Amino acid sequence: MVPFAGYSMPVQYSDLSVGESHKWTREKASLFDVGHMVQHHLSGPSAPAFLELITPTAISALKPYTSTLSCLLHPKTGGIVDDTVITRLPSTPSSPDPAFYIVTNAGCRDKDLAYFSEQLAPFSEGKEITHTVLEDQGLIALQGPLSASILQPLIPSDSPMPHIDLNTLYFGTSTRTRLLLPSGALTSEEVLISRGGYTGEDGFEISIAPADTVAVTEALLASAGPENLRLAGLGARDSLRLEAGMCLYGHDLDDSTTPVEAGLSWIIPKTRRTSGGFHGAEAILPQLTPKKDGGTGVQRRRVGLTIDGAPAREGAEIVASDGEGEVIGRVTSGCPSPSLGANIAMGYVKNGFHKAGTEVGVLVRGKGRVARVVKMPFVGTRYHREWVNAG
Repeated sequence: MVPFAGYSMPVQYSDLSVGESHKWTREKASLFDVGHMVQHHLSGPSAPAFLELITPTAISALKPYTSTLSCLLHPKTGGIVDDTVITRLPSTPSSPDPAFYIVTNAGCRDKDLAYFSEQLAPFSEGKEITHTVLEDQGLIALQGPLSASILQPLIPSDSPMPHIDLNTLYFGTSTRTRLLLPSGALTSEEVLISRGGYTGEDGFEISIAPADTVAVTEALLASAGPENLRLAGLGARDSLRLEAGMCLYGHDLDDSTTPVEAGLSWIIPKTRRTSGGFHGAEAILPQLTPKKDGGTGVQRRRVGLTIDGAPAREGAEIVASDGEGEVIGRVTSGCPSPSLGANIAMGYVKNGFHKAGTEVGVLVRGKGRVARVVKMPFVGTRYHREWVNAG
């Protein structure tokens, strides 16, 4: 157990090593307790406009029960306050206003809450908008190729809840339902099931009322059995997300990094590139265009690396391989890849050294190691997507 963001968190469980837990997730399914993440509810007629001010996302285009990765941004600089997942919730007769479920990082809790308070203060004057932190709300991540077959038996197949076929719940979408417990009773409240996660595997993140969290966790473990589902900790979660090319805030992202530098330009849709109007647009939009084409471009870029010899850890210097030894960047995350049997890392390099296939050096404990820039993800993702037949 290690302290993290005010919680005591397991690095691993006693039945599997970190590497074994990592492979178990890739081959079967693992259950992660991620209740330390901060869950928010934002609602009101002005909620979409507020989110389009603090993020570069086209919030108004989000359909009910769809989610998107985004970033909270600093005004003027466009630096990333935190990365976040935003889900649009459906309107109901009793709650007709736009509403959103937002998840942010536990390590940024104090900073993020201060940011929301600061940004809402002037925005909400004369406007209707409500921000609530879902304190003590449970959040578990069921990840791996067996996830759907494990969760489906907990979804009621008859009245009073409508049946939900997980085969038709695709990556980036969500649904609400109560779940069946081993006693035959239903959870006291509906859970929010979102298809996605932080491993690159198919899976679900399930937001659960505090009174039901332990019961739902036990129900999943009982439904699957230990031959299919095991608990997993922070160690496997970190190596899985790195293989999937996903960023960890405070390491691969920070207040001084813009989405363009971080390789997250794809979160800025065409409509926002045209209209702007979000924090830091004056810095971010010119970065989308290289200097040679009239923009400002960027001076550094996030890249993936494979490294010969010893693994490189955060802070290791990346140097040019031209014999001059110029420092061109630093590693932000790194570990041996259990899936590939190779050393992988993520970091930032000077623009021009970012193309796949570029050979660079990494200083590991003072010794130069040969490294190559590679495309991410290192291991292909296996999300359950809805493929549209263009023919």
